[in-house]
Amino acid sequence: MGLSMLRNLSPAIRQYLIVTGNYWAFTLTDGALRMLVVLHFHQLGYSPLAIAMLFLFYEFFGVVTNLLGGWLGARFGLNRTMNLGLGMQVIALFMLMVPNDFLWSAMAGVPWVMAAQALSGIAKDLNKMSAKSAIKQLVPKGEEGQLYRWVALLTGSKNALKGVGFFLGGALLSWFGFHGALTLMATALGLVWLYSVFSLGEDLGKAKTKPKFSEMFSKSRSVNVLSAARLFLFASRDVWFVVALPVFLASEMGLPHSLVGGFLAAWVIGYGVVQSFAPKFTGTERNQADTNKCQMPDGRSAMIWVGLLAFLPAAIAIAMGLGFDPLWSVIIGLLAFGVVFAVNSSLHSYLIVSYAKDDGVSLDIGFYYMANAMGRLLGTVLSGWLYQGYGLTACLYVSTAMLLLTCLISIALPRHAAVS
Repeated sequence: MGLSMLRNLSPAIRQYLIVTGNYWAFTLTDGALRMLVVLHFHQLGYSPLAIAMLFLFYEFFGVVTNLLGGWLGARFGLNRTMNLGLGMQVIALFMLMVPNDFLWSAMAGVPWVMAAQALSGIAKDLNKMSAKSAIKQLVPKGEEGQLYRWVALLTGSKNALKGVGFFLGGALLSWFGFHGALTLMATALGLVWLYSVFSLGEDLGKAKTKPKFSEMFSKSRSVNVLSAARLFLFASRDVWFVVALPVFLASEMGLPHSLVGGFLAAWVIGYGVVQSFAPKFTGTERNQADTNKCQMPDGRSAMIWVGLLAFLPAAIAIAMGLGFDPLWSVIIGLLAFGVVFAVNSSLHSYLIVSYAKDDGVSLDIGFYYMANAMGRLLGTVLSGWLYQGYGLTACLYVSTAMLLLTCLISIALPRHAAVS
């Protein structure tokens, strides 16, 4: 019955399901691997700073991969870049299956693990760029409402599954140990990779003309403006969420590490769920004057939503300064921030897919997610530096300043979703 239903689906829907399934499988292993590495290397005796350094190349290579990956996708096809990402993640998992004695060696183990994490970071961004770009190719031209819903579902489900992956990593480590967990994940993802190799369309996302290497940088004003807004949007989140928040909850609020990790994982899952429903908040309702058209969000929508978001970090900092309970100020503020940030993120994800040109879509999307990766890297570095020197309140005010800058940049976005 199930196979019969799949055969009756349109080719575009089948390809969308394969792309989404690939993305889900990868995201689960990505979240689980991060938790496995943190917990296992903590058990081996690595310091928190040393563990953080293991992920340095994971974040850094996101900037390079998104830029190069967009060009590769347009030149060789998104099926190849997606399958390349899946394959590289399998290799990264196998790389970590070396004996613990080797992993403990500072001279050999640390560079080896950093290399494996770098490979995993490259794989992650190849997979994400390919999945987001593929949606543009699979939705009929002019169906902006369907495009927004598909992008929101893909983006939201990814973040929800990343949170599930955190729990999965801890569970697998408890049940099967580090090497057993890696073996199970590599085997499962390897099967997904084999199915994807034979199932994804060969010309998916390939540009009609071979793009030159110099064309990696977007020539679209709309894409460039949205990319600048995205950079500061994600830096505003990570400047207090990545390092400052968990350290604050553990060291200043005295919460156990397991509770901090569980709370942040639950936050990521909830954040992903809200992203999936973002079209309900931002408006894809039918236009009363023309029932064949949808009132789609545009640059003005992006400006309004990020303006609303800018008040929330400042409100948390002000509440703490006025003497309200700091733990509840942060928890309530974080929940509100998560809801509004999720809508902003999903709205941006739709706009970039809509703005990207049809031929060689991955060039524009790769450039945009390069800016996203730069924002995450900037926010992560500032989060540690600001918190160490000035505390969580400083991180929150810097977050507000970045969001106000994002709002100003968003004024220059087109006031309609369909642009040339």
